[in-house]
Amino acid sequence: MDFFVPSASSPAQAESVFSSIANHVAAPAQAQRIFKLEWEHEGSICDCEIGKPLPSVFRTDEVILTIFDCGDVYKICTPNRGAINFDPIYAVKSAVVNIEYFN
Repeated sequence: MDFFVPSASSPAQAESVFSSIANHVAAPAQAQRIFKLEWEHEGSICDCEIGKPLPSVFRTDEVILTIFDCGDVYKICTPNRGAINFDPIYAVKSAVVNIEYFN
């Protein structure tokens, strides 16, 4: 899968949005960009994929915009959780069961 950010109208805009969100959540430079992340959260496996809604456990249907590797945690960002308001969703690295990267 080629890198994209939902709603970005061009690769340049996708890069700009990605950088802006990374800055907002204090994410370090990313060696690889994450497309999909699966981790155990409160006894269930959560499946987060760029462009798809958050898992139902988070009680919102916001679309996932970016996922950042931030050391011991991954930061999952939606328009309200990380991109504009509030904190992103955190997935502890030790709970991750699968990760897929963009090409």
